Amino acid sequence: MTDTCDARLADFEQHRRTVFGIAYRMLGSVADAEDLVQDTWLRWSRVTGPVASPGGYLARTVTNLALNRLDSAVVRRESYVGPWLPEPLVAEPDATEGVERAETVSIALLVVLESLSPLERAVFVLKEAFGFSYQEIAEALDRTEAACRQVGSRARAHVRARRPRYDAPPELRRRATDEFLAACVGGDLNRMLELLAPDVTSWSDGGGVIRAALRPVTGADNVARFVLGVLGQLGEHAQVRPVLVNGQPGLLISVDGAVDSVSVLDFTEGPDGGLLVSAIRAVRNPAKLAHLA
Repeated sequence: MTDTCDARLADFEQHRRTVFGIAYRMLGSVADAEDLVQDTWLRWSRVTGPVASPGGYLARTVTNLALNRLDSAVVRRESYVGPWLPEPLVAEPDATEGVERAETVSIALLVVLESLSPLERAVFVLKEAFGFSYQEIAEALDRTEAACRQVGSRARAHVRARRPRYDAPPELRRRATDEFLAACVGGDLNRMLELLAPDVTSWSDGGGVIRAALRPVTGADNVARFVLGVLGQLGEHAQVRPVLVNGQPGLLISVDGAVDSVSVLDFTEGPDGGLLVSAIRAVRNPAKLAHLA
């Protein structure tokens, strides 16, 4: 019996990161994803008899648990105060382990996934982020392979139309993020305006429990003054440092050692070939930053 339990645990640990990755991409919440990891383990630990593909079984289990959880999540988000953003995954800039693939878990992409139906989201995540075949996805979702292909095609088209058009190389993103950080910390309004795209948009997720813009702020001048205003309110005890946010260069602001916000920037190519900030997404809701304490 002990040997069986040990084997079950070993199989689960081998696939734990995939289980968490599916749950997080489906729900956009670290806390909810961790809950589903536990629920998936409980179901897996009760399995008797051999399982041909432990990875497939675990993926199927967590996906269906996430689909059940999405219904209540949608209701909560309909009454959410201000813009909703996913809970950020944060790592140090030089991290090499435990960093999710940026192209499949960026904050911008997760926001786009929110506009998909639960079924479209499940098919997209399993296919595009984890490379499951449509046959495997069909078995996991109890659908036909043809139906899953159709859903996947529709989801890809939806995401392609709404995700950022320009994907800058990581080293350029890091350099541009550092330049913007220096301008913000230095209170250099003119330099900020040089680094912001004219149609830049800023989203702030405060969840109604901490001060944040209830609507997106648009335009370079408005965004620059808004950012400087927020930093000014935090006072001299605020510290800003570079981090990886969902695998992409971002910023973490703390006040007296407590995390105040996590921000990530999107970029577009400027007239001279340099990068301009096209979007700023800042998470300030304390409940979404609790896992960073």
